Amino acid sequence: MVFERKMLTSGDPEDEEEDGPAEEEEEEEEEEEEDMVDPLETMRTKCEQTEHCVHYKERLESCEARVGSKSSTSEECTEEFFDFLHARDHCVAHKLFHHVK
Repeated sequence: MVFERKMLTSGDPEDEEEDGPAEEEEEEEEEEEEDMVDPLETMRTKCEQTEHCVHYKERLESCEARVGSKSSTSEECTEEFFDFLHARDHCVAHKLFHHVK
């Protein structure tokens, strides 16, 4: 929107002065939006700490350590990664919509 306003007023110096305060207001709005916390991220963090998810996270971390310790291997931790994500997202799915307005 700011770009369109500049395109429309590019030849008139008086109009450019009016764009200054509007741009400042938009910058303030962007700063306010940054302060907001995503409830999904908060719920994911909480769910990662539950007993069920901790088990899968430990399996994933042990797999990553095992694969990382080898110089050449075809093993990947895809299964462990998806198991962890499934457990975490299952937990989040049951709790998230109670917190969203």
